[in-house]
Amino acid sequence: MRLSIRHTTHYLFDHPVAHGLQRLRLTPKSTHGQQVVAWNMALGGAKLEAEYDDQHHNRTTLISVEPGTREITIACTGTVDTADNAGVLGVHTGHMPMWAFIKQTPLTRPGARMRGLVQGLGADRSDPLASLHALSQAVLAAMQYEIGVTNATTVAEAALVAGHGVCQDHAQVFIGCARLLGVPARYVSGYLMMDDRIDQEAGHAWAEAHVEGLGWVGFDVSNGISPDSRYVRVATGCDYRDAAPVTGISYGTGDSALKVSLAVEQQLAEQ
Repeated sequence: MRLSIRHTTHYLFDHPVAHGLQRLRLTPKSTHGQQVVAWNMALGGAKLEAEYDDQHHNRTTLISVEPGTREITIACTGTVDTADNAGVLGVHTGHMPMWAFIKQTPLTRPGARMRGLVQGLGADRSDPLASLHALSQAVLAAMQYEIGVTNATTVAEAALVAGHGVCQDHAQVFIGCARLLGVPARYVSGYLMMDDRIDQEAGHAWAEAHVEGLGWVGFDVSNGISPDSRYVRVATGCDYRDAAPVTGISYGTGDSALKVSLAVEQQLAEQ
């Protein structure tokens, strides 16, 4: 499937920016199941400082804010060819050792509720794939999808205790619980083409777990499926912080307003 993506992030500041740096993970890479045909990033109110691959092999762009600006625009457009591999990505690649994906992080660290969820699974260690699918279903059953009740700093245990959250929370609860089972797991940020619309509310997030004999396998907890050809992987990491699309600091800005527009649609591949 060929997907066309238009993703614009717009910041408006109350006061001129004195100094600012932002780290962007907004450029997908050709990898298992996807091929980047074209990708372009245009900046307004900022300039490119460096591009590099981070420790998770994410394409990372470092930009600096132009002093005195009150607006920043980051506009990404591109096309990506995808395939449906039933969520299976295959062998591990990149710089990170596998043990790094078993270690809990502050965002995924389990508490009593997550431990209870895992204990309630009665997981069959002889069939890890079935156990992970059961875990995905259990997380979704325990957490209602609801926008506006969590944020980027919400830890997995708190989201599970509250019983609601978004795809970021579903993914991090799944990751923390998978690690309790001794299964390496990681966070994925990217795009999902919804079947009933072109304009999306936001980017998407899901999880991947490493299964012996299969390699990395994706689990979209929020939608109860494994990723298919409607998904585009952009960045991965041990938790949200490693794969966040935009992170940074700024000084002399006062309050700011953020507006994001995102469109994902299918295109006919060129003959």
